[in-house]
Amino acid sequence: MNALPLKENLKKYTSISSCPVRNIIARFSSKWAMLVLCVLSENETTRFNEIGKAIPDISPKVLTETLKGLEANGLISRKLYAEIPPRVEYSLTDLGKSLMPLLVNLISWALENFDAIVKR
Repeated sequence: MNALPLKENLKKYTSISSCPVRNIIARFSSKWAMLVLCVLSENETTRFNEIGKAIPDISPKVLTETLKGLEANGLISRKLYAEIPPRVEYSLTDLGKSLMPLLVNLISWALENFDAIVKR
């Protein structure tokens, strides 16, 4: 981390238009978005129902909204096949793939510190 003075560091968080947390990190930091990204990172392509099975406590509506948000932010791609019934597959984009090493580090940290944090 950089060693900017506190006042200068706070400027980047208080500016609504340029705050990295509000404008970038918040786009993928929800509980569901991170889990969906993790599921997609484990497979080349994944269908909607497979994602739902991997995350059984997410409702179809919330999964749909989460997928739409991740697609709108360029982290995942959606491919529709003109079949009957229609088949839709999701996968990580290059941007999404570039995010995964950072999420893997966060997940590792969470696993290492799970007990200490949950006990509080």
